[in-house]
Amino acid sequence: MELALFSQNSLAFLLRWIHLLAGITWIGLLYYFNFVQGEYFKEADGGAKSDVIQKLVPRALWWFRWGAMFTFLSGALLIYLKQLSGMGILVGAVLGTIMFLNVWAIIWPNQKIVIASAKQVAGGGEALPGAAEALGKAGLASRTNTLFSIPMLFFMASSIHLAQLQTSVHDTGFASLAVVFGLIGVLALNGIVGKTGPFTTVKGVIGSGFLLTLVLYILVEML
Repeated sequence: MELALFSQNSLAFLLRWIHLLAGITWIGLLYYFNFVQGEYFKEADGGAKSDVIQKLVPRALWWFRWGAMFTFLSGALLIYLKQLSGMGILVGAVLGTIMFLNVWAIIWPNQKIVIASAKQVAGGGEALPGAAEALGKAGLASRTNTLFSIPMLFFMASSIHLAQLQTSVHDTGFASLAVVFGLIGVLALNGIVGKTGPFTTVKGVIGSGFLLTLVLYILVEML
């Protein structure tokens, strides 16, 4: 008798479970970095800030980046296994993939420079020349991920609850797709070479995230 655990439906459930566990870890720490730690750094004295960067930040970043990794891998496998192809899940998956790439290609590499610089200063040396620039790049990518996280979660949830967003990609015109993903692409590019702008403050990035969700929802509904 085949164990129920190894059926296709059970495998899909296990992947969804892993996806949720890893996603909560990832996004929870993303919000911690942006809503809690960042605001604390604005008020902390130099010694306290240096201690946090050397001891707390590396530990948080370990869970952060591996949470992102397992969220991405489990999500990709789940989409493949269940053959998910609606516009809702596609928009959510694209936003999540950009966020994952930001973590591993921008945030983590630049945060390593910031951590190494803090340790060098604490040991009596000089700050690394590129530390300030690295901090800015990591911060911009992190703010962009916070912006994207709000519509990403909305569209991921829509795969179950909002059937009207499940229009097949094959039934959608190229021009319509270009508008939706063009907007996402412009914001993603800004997260690499642009400025934080309205995302600089906590209220600003949260408000912008809800606004982006509304705009993307309207655009997808109009396809």
